Amino acid sequence: MRLGARIFKTGLAVMLALYSSMWLGFATPAFSGLAAFFAVQPSVHKSFMTIKDQIQGNVLSAILAIIFVLAFGHEPFVIAVVVMLVIAIHIKLKKEAIIPLAVVTSIIIMGSPTDEFIHFATNRFFLIMIGVLSAFIINLIFLPPKHENLLYHKIADTNEQIIQWIRLIARHEAEYRTLKKDLEKLKESLVKIENLFLLYKEERNYLRKNEYSRLRKVVLFRQMVQGSKKAISILKSLSKYENVIHHFPEEMQDVIQTQLEYLTNYHERILLKYMGKVRASHSTTDLFDDIETRKQHLTDLFLTLHNDPEIDQSEWIHLFPVVALIIEYSEELEHLDQLVDGFFKYHTSENEVKIREKEL
Repeated sequence: MRLGARIFKTGLAVMLALYSSMWLGFATPAFSGLAAFFAVQPSVHKSFMTIKDQIQGNVLSAILAIIFVLAFGHEPFVIAVVVMLVIAIHIKLKKEAIIPLAVVTSIIIMGSPTDEFIHFATNRFFLIMIGVLSAFIINLIFLPPKHENLLYHKIADTNEQIIQWIRLIARHEAEYRTLKKDLEKLKESLVKIENLFLLYKEERNYLRKNEYSRLRKVVLFRQMVQGSKKAISILKSLSKYENVIHHFPEEMQDVIQTQLEYLTNYHERILLKYMGKVRASHSTTDLFDDIETRKQHLTDLFLTLHNDPEIDQSEWIHLFPVVALIIEYSEELEHLDQLVDGFFKYHTSENEVKIREKEL
């Protein structure tokens, strides 16, 4: 079992909320801990962006809860109506992210009102706000997330698996039942990568010099993600048309296999170059020149096969997406390589790579 920074932040936020409530003399501090749990955000920037919405959402929920209790009582159907209103209003305002906390606020306030309901509701509302502020403070000062490090290793690990399968399919060595299972896992990994990229993109540096460097890396990581998406598209296409490719002349099969070998090697070396394990200058030039030559050969050979009487035209059409994806993959990698070279060539004093070796 491994405890990440998000888990520690959540625990600390709950602890701070509980101690603060106890120190202020509230009788039921557990409600502030519950609010802190819902209010913890994955990044400092996201915490800044949501604190205003969380306060407004809780105020709105508290007002609705108080009005409906005073007007209609605290029967379960009344609570249900308020919950539905809270959800509908926040969806209309496009504040879906704070719906859980807003709903909790309304239920806590309406749950068991006493004769002194206004005092009771005010007490519960302040407990909720203590939890929200505790989560904000912990997000602000403790354990800033290392999204750059997490994102790079997630991309590298996912690419490694995709590349292994591309090579196996190109050599006709893949076990398709296992591939089908792994494809689903790889799709989920890409979703996680895109979510991590959004968190990294939202981060902010408050020194202008560092912010320019971060924005350059955002562009670079966006292209890394694009390269991974193109690689998995090739994997899915190869899996779909493997039988079609197998019926083509051996020369065509060899050209596709060789080009994919060069492209996957090229992809690996670009990521290693960003990590600092491969020299930035001229480290991929030879590979790129070979890929360009072979890309032209692949295109020429594919067009030649169109007029070959021994080739079924329907099979030729089915091969078209595979060839097109291989060409697109090479262009995405070329763009990524240029971005990495440019990152290390210009403004080198600011362009610091903050990637740590992956922990075993």
